[in-house]
Amino acid sequence: MAIPDPVLVHDWHPLAKVEDFAGGRVVASRLLGEDLVLWADGGRFHAWRNLCVHRGARLSLGKVKEGCLQCPYHGWTYNTDGECVRIPAHPSQKPPPRAHTNVHPVKVAYDLVWTCLGSPSGDLPPFPEWDDPAYRNIPCGPYPFNALGPRVIENFLDVGHFPFVHAGYLGDPGHTEIDDYEAEITASGVISRDIPIWQPDPDGTGRAAKVLYTYEALRPLTARFTKAQGEQRFCMIDTVTPVDEGRSLAWAIMAMNYSFEVPAEKIVKFQDEVTAQDLPIVESQRPELLPLDLQAELHLRSDRTAIAYRKWLRQLGLRFGTS
Repeated sequence: MAIPDPVLVHDWHPLAKVEDFAGGRVVASRLLGEDLVLWADGGRFHAWRNLCVHRGARLSLGKVKEGCLQCPYHGWTYNTDGECVRIPAHPSQKPPPRAHTNVHPVKVAYDLVWTCLGSPSGDLPPFPEWDDPAYRNIPCGPYPFNALGPRVIENFLDVGHFPFVHAGYLGDPGHTEIDDYEAEITASGVISRDIPIWQPDPDGTGRAAKVLYTYEALRPLTARFTKAQGEQRFCMIDTVTPVDEGRSLAWAIMAMNYSFEVPAEKIVKFQDEVTAQDLPIVESQRPELLPLDLQAELHLRSDRTAIAYRKWLRQLGLRFGTS
């Protein structure tokens, strides 16, 4: 049974990469505690409850056959609308109307396959750099966290940890001060503009410099930043799939309008290392549930983005991963 949440059940969540379906592969996934099966035929993607209605076998163990998904247990065959169209043990018998799996809507964007367990309340989170020829796009992840989505996203929005968790990567222990900035809750989420951050090597040239970060929380479990240094722009969107009560998957896409000569593998390796530094910190946080009561934890001026994020989640009525 899916974990009920009045916000996330009606939101879009990424579950797989488009490349995961090469060769007709069937993909098992899990979202908000519900097991799902993903498959594709002719460029059309499908997300269903991972359950054959006959004897409860996992459809993800089955195979795509002639444009349908066949259960591995007794061969019950489902068409693209989730209807059973053939029962091999009784090939002349028309399957009953109840022989139908639960079908969820699907969208494909940023080379990811997204679904929604309820009725979608909006569109996918925007990432305009994806279609901008001035940028190169570099997907990375997904990164598994034994932590809940709101904690993972709040860490993504936090700049104060750079000199300590990411010393030598994103921050410098000799430059820990965070200059003042403002965070605003808008109709589309949270935004904090032009946060100045000292970084040891912001553009790969080996020269330290102060850069400006703009952070946006676009959806409860999706955020992005833009790092600006002169005309250079480095953007990242981070979206977290709430797997169940204790697990999350973080998907990230980087976009940059410079350093096109640097191999994508090198940039992905850097992000892998940064995420590996975040992982034990986020998984160690207690309570696991993000407190929306601002009196529950201590806050500073440098925490304004996190404060606004928590206020916004409370306004939205988010329950999953919060207290």
